[in-house]
Amino acid sequence: MAELRLDPTADTVVDYFDRDRPPVLTVDPGDTLIVRSLNAYGHLGEDEHGPRLIRDSQGHCLTGPIAVRGAEPGMMLAVRLESLRPDDWGVTVAAVRDNSLNRRLGVVPGEPVRLHWTIKDGRAVNNLGFQVALSPFLGVIGVPPDEPGRHSTLPPRPCGGNIDCRELVAGSTLYLPVTVPEALLCLGDGHGAQGDGEVSGTAIECGMTSRLVLDLVEDPPIRTAHARTPAGAVTFGFDSDLNEASAQALSAMLDWMGARYGVDRTTALALASPVLDLRVTQVANPVWGVHAVLADGALTSV
Repeated sequence: MAELRLDPTADTVVDYFDRDRPPVLTVDPGDTLIVRSLNAYGHLGEDEHGPRLIRDSQGHCLTGPIAVRGAEPGMMLAVRLESLRPDDWGVTVAAVRDNSLNRRLGVVPGEPVRLHWTIKDGRAVNNLGFQVALSPFLGVIGVPPDEPGRHSTLPPRPCGGNIDCRELVAGSTLYLPVTVPEALLCLGDGHGAQGDGEVSGTAIECGMTSRLVLDLVEDPPIRTAHARTPAGAVTFGFDSDLNEASAQALSAMLDWMGARYGVDRTTALALASPVLDLRVTQVANPVWGVHAVLADGALTSV
């Protein structure tokens, strides 16, 4: 299998999903990629008012699309995240958007807050003197919808995108439904650290160097986006209604548990209740996310 590298340039980044955009790289299943991505804004340096790789960007600055030979609708694309190395700086902002959540919190109208982070030795230290432990992941990993035209990178979708799930750290494999021939994967929006919810609308936004392996799965346990992570099995729900997003994530997990343990759906629900966690993935976008986590070893047979 080959090992390839893809860096962000004017020709290899994009701020939307589009099934008709030509790929910037084509790989074979099983190939290893080292992909460099800028932060979500596409900053070329630490000055957030400085130059960006995509001028007047309408979405996240993503690296791609990456084509996978042999990928066809009906398959699952497996994205195995072997390592994630953040850049040495990042930013977090709060109260920039005048949205319902910020109005409810009483932070708009008002002056936005911007934190600058120095990232080193597994920690991030900000300009106010606070520090946090790093837990890097990519906020956006996705393929385009099978509909013509440009699609925003902001909302998460059944085919991935702006999932913003903090569980997708190194050692995780994310499985996404292939929607178009060759998959056309785009990724970026590096996060040095983020809590469940991404409550200010941003995490520690940073560039990222990701080592990953892409593969194809023809017979997955479930047909919706899901992941195997160090935290356990993870399923997702996306909707503007958190109740519906919760139901989607739980429903997918019941399907997975039914296939894994050989039980019916109601029995899976009963087994889930003592051990399954439902977590709010993010409330940063109009389409909110919930993920269900079944920790490895939490449910065993005697």
